[in-house]
Amino acid sequence: MNLNQLFNTENPIIGVVHLLPLPTSARWGGNLTAVIERAEQEATALAAGGVDGLIVENFFDAPFAKDQVEPAVVSAMTLIVDRIKNLVVLPVGINVLRNDARSAMAIASCVKAEFIRVNVLTGIMATDQGIIEGQAHQLLRYRRELGSEIAILADVLVKHARPLGTANLTNAVQDTIERGLADAVILSGWATGTPPSLEDLELALSAAKGTPVLIGSGANWENIGQLMKAANGVIVASSLKRHGKINEPIDPIRVSQFVEAAREVSAAKETSQSITSVKLPQK
Repeated sequence: MNLNQLFNTENPIIGVVHLLPLPTSARWGGNLTAVIERAEQEATALAAGGVDGLIVENFFDAPFAKDQVEPAVVSAMTLIVDRIKNLVVLPVGINVLRNDARSAMAIASCVKAEFIRVNVLTGIMATDQGIIEGQAHQLLRYRRELGSEIAILADVLVKHARPLGTANLTNAVQDTIERGLADAVILSGWATGTPPSLEDLELALSAAKGTPVLIGSGANWENIGQLMKAANGVIVASSLKRHGKINEPIDPIRVSQFVEAAREVSAAKETSQSITSVKLPQK
């Protein structure tokens, strides 16, 4: 996967639009207009703050369906993502929680979104929704049937879950890429708002062998300088909210602050790579 081709940068910052509860979810409030307006406000704030891409997800639909959401959720997300696509000039991705990758792929194909996020592409994870099995075979065949080139960004040992069997990060990364055919992998901490360790990021980067590795949770303006040294990009949500609280809307000042901090380390990496690639004249 060529990050520069998709996001116009080698080190993308991808902001998340957390949708308010959608129809049929446990906390659905009955007002889809309010959901759309909040989503448009957050997408605009993220774009104005300088992010390189967006992911739209039904975050507030918890407790989530394990693998297939209701048709009303698919319909609502299709409508909202289409509105956002017409509002901002950024690559847009979709994550249908908990793990409805097929619906995400269908929505993305209809609205011409550029990528999807899949929480469990390969392997078996024990989660608060129960046992979730990766369905890479079905998803990749479905993408082919749709005639789509939508990129698949896949979590490895996803947050809020534990693998069945012994966790081996290197094997999990390699299986997700080589056997699941993920276009990029995502590494998170244990829970929302918790970052992965620098050691795990370095291990994943080595195992990925050139496939992009993205930070999936816990990044903020204070730690991004360190974390981005061992990653190709970042997906960020919680730290961009007002007062850093997950239930609050996006804070444009926090977005700008985060983007500035991330850009500094990206620029330093690019400078270092340029110096390393310069060949000294032979004596």
